[in-house]
Amino acid sequence: MKSYLMAGAALIALGSAPAFAQDAGTAGTQTPAADAQAAVPTDTAEAAPGDIVVTAQKRSERLQDVPVAVSVISGDALAAKGAVNLEGAQYLVPTLNFRKSGTAINQSLFLRGVGTSTFSIAGEPSISTVVDGVVYSRAGEAFSDLIDVDRIEVLRGPQGTLFGKNTSAGVINIVTKRPGKDFGGYLEGAYYFDNGNEYRVRGAIDLPFAEHIAARVTGFYGNYDGNIKNLAYDGKRVNGYDHWGVRGMIVADPTPDLTLTLIADYRKSDDNCCAEIIGTTPANLTASVLPDIRGNESRTVNQNLITHTDEKSWGASLQADWTLGTQTVTYIGSYREYDNTEIRDGDWLPQPYVQANELHDFGPQTSDTLTQELRITSPANQFFSYVLGAYYSRAYTERSFTRNDVACTLTPTPTVLTPCSTTGTTITRPTGTAVFGSTFKNFALFGQSTLNFTDRFRGIAGIRYTTDQLDVFHSRVTTLAGPGIQPSFGPFRGKTTNDNWSGKAGLQFDIVKQSTAYATYSRGYKGPAFNIFYNLTATGTNVIDPETADSYEAGLKNTLFGGKLVVNLAGYYAKYHNFQANNPDIVAGVLVTRFTNAGEISTRGAELDLLYQPIRDLSFNGGLAYTDAHIDQFKVPTNGVTTGVVPSGTQLPYAPKWKGLLSADYRIRTGGAVDFQLGAQGSYQSKQISQLDASAAIRQATTIRAYGLVDLSAGIVDADDRYRVTFQVKNLLDQSFASAITSGGPGGSYRYIIPREADRYFGVVGRVNF
Repeated sequence: MKSYLMAGAALIALGSAPAFAQDAGTAGTQTPAADAQAAVPTDTAEAAPGDIVVTAQKRSERLQDVPVAVSVISGDALAAKGAVNLEGAQYLVPTLNFRKSGTAINQSLFLRGVGTSTFSIAGEPSISTVVDGVVYSRAGEAFSDLIDVDRIEVLRGPQGTLFGKNTSAGVINIVTKRPGKDFGGYLEGAYYFDNGNEYRVRGAIDLPFAEHIAARVTGFYGNYDGNIKNLAYDGKRVNGYDHWGVRGMIVADPTPDLTLTLIADYRKSDDNCCAEIIGTTPANLTASVLPDIRGNESRTVNQNLITHTDEKSWGASLQADWTLGTQTVTYIGSYREYDNTEIRDGDWLPQPYVQANELHDFGPQTSDTLTQELRITSPANQFFSYVLGAYYSRAYTERSFTRNDVACTLTPTPTVLTPCSTTGTTITRPTGTAVFGSTFKNFALFGQSTLNFTDRFRGIAGIRYTTDQLDVFHSRVTTLAGPGIQPSFGPFRGKTTNDNWSGKAGLQFDIVKQSTAYATYSRGYKGPAFNIFYNLTATGTNVIDPETADSYEAGLKNTLFGGKLVVNLAGYYAKYHNFQANNPDIVAGVLVTRFTNAGEISTRGAELDLLYQPIRDLSFNGGLAYTDAHIDQFKVPTNGVTTGVVPSGTQLPYAPKWKGLLSADYRIRTGGAVDFQLGAQGSYQSKQISQLDASAAIRQATTIRAYGLVDLSAGIVDADDRYRVTFQVKNLLDQSFASAITSGGPGGSYRYIIPREADRYFGVVGRVNF
């Protein structure tokens, strides 16, 4: 099977679908100028590869002029993939990977092999997600539905100068579609089947109220049964979702020099995800009630509590772009609220048994974020061009987390699996509730400039000053301690502050008009943290120092055949100091494993992005990445005990060494009433570690094997793009794989999370444009 996958990968492993797709029926996707330059094409759905425009440096620029490794995914490419959120985007960007977790709040993104996985409410991600200029401060909110997206810009490597803290591994910059100048819109419905039924409805409408004011309103609903069956609920499907939401944008030009953009959104998500399958045989008596123990081929659980996450979020932002002479002043202010309730089965069994207790979690969380940004942007076509700005954010989160156990004993100890309900058992019900929270305050001043020494030779310099303040609190009241429940603790309050200077320097040279080379040095920064979680004790209350990164990158951007072919290459090396991760440490003389400064890591590699549109109706998008991300030196506890220390040279989790992607889209114009559309997408990635652990045996057991996916589509399109119907086949080769494997199941077994993409399924999508 491995050789078969490798052979298939040789055909498909050229890359991502990072840039353009074709959908002339899509409503307008204009982007307001971030500077005073002449207008350039901004619609990634229609632009040729060499004309794609991004805002990766807080101004509108051609992708080929930006001295940064950027992958661009159009909204149409996401739709063709059937992606609901950023989890689906990982199949379109070679260096982007996604860690799926038992509940949505604990999921993580990885770029170039670097990311942060933590249960702490006072730890932040290494990859920042920005939507229409607004930073989403919590990783969970970033994984919401991708609706009405114009493009996603994936900025690889540290981006601390322009985007600030918690971008030590990169930035996901999401730009949504703007109102069109004319009345119009679309309505789309989709039905997916053969791996649980899924229904999606979404639509948008453009409303031009007057000559200088227009609105766009978008709504969506989606429901999916799930791909796993739970025997404890008569075979009910789980790992599904029920989502709905609305979004509105108003763009007004009250004067020729002023543009105002007001955006508001609301969404509600109920996910019964993610059921953790016990994929290996436990070493205790629970094997008899654990069904379908077949590793990543398993599709059944037997759990008396359905693990699920209930979320709602809403927010509003105002952006003002004001032209003052040759300068553009931009203000972006936002307020967001994000509520998440985590309900989790932590014993993975249908009931409590003697020597196999029940563990159920209930953890509602509320949060709100306020951000303010002000910047001034000069024209790009002058000797000294620049972006200067100031940024402030305050993010507050509070969580109330209750853990309930059911534990029992029976004398003599039974030799068969015995329920706690059996006559003669002694039952206890340990329980505890912790209330904890965090407040992040961040203020920064930043600037980046380009010195145009000649028409072909440029210098880049940037700097950012950041000051952080983090306040935390924690208090746990335990009625009865038990498995997974520490005694009462607190109240505890902690505070830390930190100042940081990060920056960027580089050179850019146009070798010829169609080929640009660049080399840059960047300093990345991730703010201080605390390990604030349910079972906090006095040994874990210390401050976690900031994480920093020194990154070196060189690239070559080539635009050939009159802009029809883009071939971009990048090579990089990054060293991370005070890497924030789970690691053994000594606090107050006690050896603990917790979220802390684990030590030094590094990542290096090479990347290829390929975009080719030989004719109007045929396009190819591809990419290939080689990533070597590993431990350089984890910290040894102060008592010298190395038990639990991850060996140097160990590959980082979710960092496959090879990952490749390729897609092709072809529209056959018949000259009649309808045309035909054909599409194919393929992806491949080599094996990757799911759990970073000191034990070689555990690392081996939690390694996700290499796999490849192939998707096909065929559709009928009205010649004037008024409607289309598309049939899709997902995972054509029916390749089964796990998105996460972790230890800690019953009797030393391993827990698997199986994504929907691990099985073949089919879909029909219909769309009407008006």
